[in-house]
Amino acid sequence: MAPLPAFNGDRPASQAFTASIVLMLRRAAAAKKCHQCGCLRQVVASIKAGLSAESITSELRGALEEAESVLIPQRYDCLGCNECYPSVALSALGVEEAACPVDVAAPREGWPPLPGSYSALRYTAPVAVCALTTDHLSSRIASAKEPSIGIAGTMQTENLGIERVIANVVSNPNIRYLVLCGEDSMQAIGHLPGASFVALAKNGIDERLRIPGAPGRRPFIKNVETEAVDHFRKNVELIDMIGEIDETRILDVARACAERGPGPAKHYKREKVIAAVKAGKPSRLVLDPAGYFVVYPDAKRGKIMLEHYSTEGVLNSIFEGETASELYFEAIGRSMLTRLDHAAYLGKELARAECSLRYRIPYVQDAAPDRDTPIFSTGVRSAECCGGEK
Repeated sequence: MAPLPAFNGDRPASQAFTASIVLMLRRAAAAKKCHQCGCLRQVVASIKAGLSAESITSELRGALEEAESVLIPQRYDCLGCNECYPSVALSALGVEEAACPVDVAAPREGWPPLPGSYSALRYTAPVAVCALTTDHLSSRIASAKEPSIGIAGTMQTENLGIERVIANVVSNPNIRYLVLCGEDSMQAIGHLPGASFVALAKNGIDERLRIPGAPGRRPFIKNVETEAVDHFRKNVELIDMIGEIDETRILDVARACAERGPGPAKHYKREKVIAAVKAGKPSRLVLDPAGYFVVYPDAKRGKIMLEHYSTEGVLNSIFEGETASELYFEAIGRSMLTRLDHAAYLGKELARAECSLRYRIPYVQDAAPDRDTPIFSTGVRSAECCGGEK
């Protein structure tokens, strides 16, 4: 359960101390489900801390003592009861109710600040889970909707990946634990982001911005401030579960972390902020003086055909290849492109043509992809069909 907010000091005491507060506290004391719930425990502590001894009537003091007497070691934060007695007591006191851990997770504007492969679940939760390169594990953990977990995602590299995790974690002062789990990338690839992150937590970064002791090939942290790295190491405990793919064990560790959580850390204010610029549509078409291209896939032969025409419409070259990269490198090598926008356009169309051959879907140059074609209905990623990174 998130820390409770402060009492409304502007509300007159005569209105705050109502019979309903005492009634709800006694109902909670009589309900066994409340005895091991974090809601009752924190409400009692909040009332005692928020009110002076002189403000607590004998009747309220008796209700608080009765509630305290039935408390047993906490087992859970909240059950999502239709009527939460402690919550009603807070409402009677004029306290803004804290967010319930079982509420439907809603995104918080501005967090996380950087995009990535993650699910933002609950801003007030103290645990972040990084499943490294195991996508399906990250999805299962997110779908569990564990109240102690604020964000769950993956990480692929020992530089940009670590940077994004640090930036997103330190932007939320509630996150005090980062659980690394799932499979680290194969050593043959050379990234090993998990092992590199463990080295960062232990050693920080040196004057060259390198992570000492990191096994990754390029463990350099260049896009977050050194202060952010220091803040992360000081305020976020890294839990090394690399190799663990059993989500039940991971969820148990997350809950255990939340139970011993120290509460929110000091806010970290990013020094380096690069705002996204909204891209606009091109205002007009500018033809390339070197000519133009016609692209079409030859499905029978499994080839992409690329024709080059002069600005007068005269065919002067024909190329064929099996991949987009083969053809655009050939066109660049022959100086058939003089404008960057034309080069970008050609790369896009060749990638679409390659996708057409690979997945046997229709292709028309300059046409927008048809969302009823198999590429969308079968769940194929655009990065996969275009030959990019998965």
